Amino acid sequence: MGSDEADLLARVRSLRPGTVTTYGDLAPGAPRHAGAVLARCDDPSVPWQRVVRADGSLAKGERQRRLLEAEGVPFRGGRVDMRAAWAPPELSR
Repeated sequence: MGSDEADLLARVRSLRPGTVTTYGDLAPGAPRHAGAVLARCDDPSVPWQRVVRADGSLAKGERQRRLLEAEGVPFRGGRVDMRAAWAPPELSR
């Protein structure tokens, strides 16, 4: 794993329960890179469910929604209520 991947995963770990951020917030200009890193990650300490699309929709569907609802993340219909739940990831280093 490269240092940029380690930094990205550290930012995901910085997200508090009940909050979400976006792929673009994790990797500005390269949201697909963030998605690819998370797709390859099998570390249970990485709360992948807290990363959503910019419009609040879920990449992992019902499984992701169940995990987020258990953390108290608010939804509006099928999407996360980004006004209430969004938080920026902490920057590493």
